[in-house]
Amino acid sequence: MYRLLKTYRPYLYFIFTALLVFNCSKNDNSPLAAGDNDKDIVFLKTIGGSKNESAQSIVKTIDNGYAVLGHAQSADGDVTGKLNESFDYWLLKYDLNGTLQWQKTYGGSDDDRGSAIIHTSDGGFAILGRSKSSNGDTTENNGFDDFWVSKLDPAGTISWQRSFGFSGVDTGISIIQTKDDGYLLVGVLDITASGGEGNSKSPQAKTQHAGGDYWAIKLNASGDKQWSRFYGGTFTDTPYDVIQTDDNGYIIVGSSDSDDVDIKNNKGSYDFWIVKISDVGDLTWEKSFGGSEIDEARGIVKTSDDNYLIVGDTRSNDLDVSTNNGAADLWIIKISPTGTLIWEKTLGGSSFDVGRSIRKTQDNGFIVSGNSRSSNGDLINNNGQNDAWVIKLDSNANLEWQKTVGGSHVDLIYDAIELNDQSIIAVGESQSFDMDIPENKGFSDVLIFKIK
Repeated sequence: MYRLLKTYRPYLYFIFTALLVFNCSKNDNSPLAAGDNDKDIVFLKTIGGSKNESAQSIVKTIDNGYAVLGHAQSADGDVTGKLNESFDYWLLKYDLNGTLQWQKTYGGSDDDRGSAIIHTSDGGFAILGRSKSSNGDTTENNGFDDFWVSKLDPAGTISWQRSFGFSGVDTGISIIQTKDDGYLLVGVLDITASGGEGNSKSPQAKTQHAGGDYWAIKLNASGDKQWSRFYGGTFTDTPYDVIQTDDNGYIIVGSSDSDDVDIKNNKGSYDFWIVKISDVGDLTWEKSFGGSEIDEARGIVKTSDDNYLIVGDTRSNDLDVSTNNGAADLWIIKISPTGTLIWEKTLGGSSFDVGRSIRKTQDNGFIVSGNSRSSNGDLINNNGQNDAWVIKLDSNANLEWQKTVGGSHVDLIYDAIELNDQSIIAVGESQSFDMDIPENKGFSDVLIFKIK
């Protein structure tokens, strides 16, 4: 019973707190933050059919355009090439003017959802997510959800694809191309269901690990597995992003509410859990950052001074978290290559405000994607429920400007990039059909907008 309560505690907390803050006024008279109105929406599109669509990841392409990965349930409207209403990976390729060049869906007859896309050194793409299918584009399934990764050529045709997993829910979340032209995949391994399998170097008994663990899988350039390792404790450990380091190792960021096995210094509930591993997956160091409440890291980027910024959200107001403006704030920390905390700061208002990705810009600053329910503090406006939130930081992570976009329903972004002309493309999903959002085609649509 204790484990069940601990596992579901963050969700119960979120529901309870959301009920408390939902009726907060949208016209709080607190001082205005960094300018919102000096950035214009160049275009905004909602794309989808009569069911559910979402964009999860965006990458700039070598032709100065961009590619967007997510998932589509619909087999009508803007979604072409689908024969049923199961979820498929959905890839959309745009030119530099935002004109759709082509779109493709990938998957089988069951539930397949894309999470991450990268542009590969040969001009193609690699896409990662989770899959329940064992037919269509997928050739095998080992259980409930598997990691499913596909290498695509520049036209989106599958060159090779692989599934990795066991009998439980194994979810691919993030992918990078490594310096040897291979790939590192990270996501969640259902270690209880795998029975301790998933560690190719020195399998550990399942009694040492339980629940969900960070799972890292190293592939060569042809998609063959070189090694896989898992990291975590006996509760819930979820990785969201990974970066390769100068020594050819990797830093993985996510959240953990474990306080045993690989986790030595849990601060309370969920923490930012940062893991440094070697080029062969050996655990070099691990660090927990946060306070006594829920803190979750979502993205990492290297800074110009060879340190790292990590972005996510915090509900804490103690220990490592110096300030909290409300229910949840976007939280940014800067760490050294050895995991020493250099500084931390929060952005947000009195309601729920979160960070979802961070990318470097041409001026050595950063673009952060997030979502907000606030209209005070660092926020200026909220159109209703969750709005998409884009934040520009300078090289010292000072707030230069921020922009919220949304309607009266739930509007979210998960990723944003800067194009060569210094405009920003943000992607996510929308359920609105008013205010900033001109149209809704189903339950939820892919949301894409450009600001400059």
